[in-house]
Amino acid sequence: MTVEEEPLEERKAKVLIKLRKYKLLERVERENTVEYLVEVPKEKRKILIWCVPSSGTIGVQFVNRLKKLMKEREVENAIMITNGRFTQAAKSNARKKGIELLSRAFPAFNIFKHVLVPKHEILTPKEREELLQKYRVKPYQLPAIKASDPAVKAIGAKPGDILRIIRDSPTAGKYVAYRYVIEG
Repeated sequence: MTVEEEPLEERKAKVLIKLRKYKLLERVERENTVEYLVEVPKEKRKILIWCVPSSGTIGVQFVNRLKKLMKEREVENAIMITNGRFTQAAKSNARKKGIELLSRAFPAFNIFKHVLVPKHEILTPKEREELLQKYRVKPYQLPAIKASDPAVKAIGAKPGDILRIIRDSPTAGKYVAYRYVIEG
């Protein structure tokens, strides 16, 4: 199968796996959907990535089907990737069930390869504490970045996380900025 023949959802899934440094354990094709079972290397927990090739509306029934699959596969978190739109009920239901929804807005390529997009990293709990102690601030006092930002979604940061953003600077060489991820 060439890149042109590969469904958009699968390309997005492969980019997501690479960006978040997940370890691919298994790929299963089933009833017009593709499932990827991946492992988060540092945490040793499994995540199910479910690609739904639909350009229509994705409702609660899809979220419930994915939750059933999660129980069968014994995983706590999942990611649904589709080219369709999500209903508001599906979004709120997915949030309660530990499912991350990625729609058509998620890029099908590595956005960090672009010259204008700086490197983003999620701080570890230890790095986070050191940063807050060093600058004597609370997390909410740092500059904010929305959870809906494409770079934030790409690396999998959640509201409450702190990001390190490393930019190239013509005068300073490397410029490091920190951002607090907020809802939005």
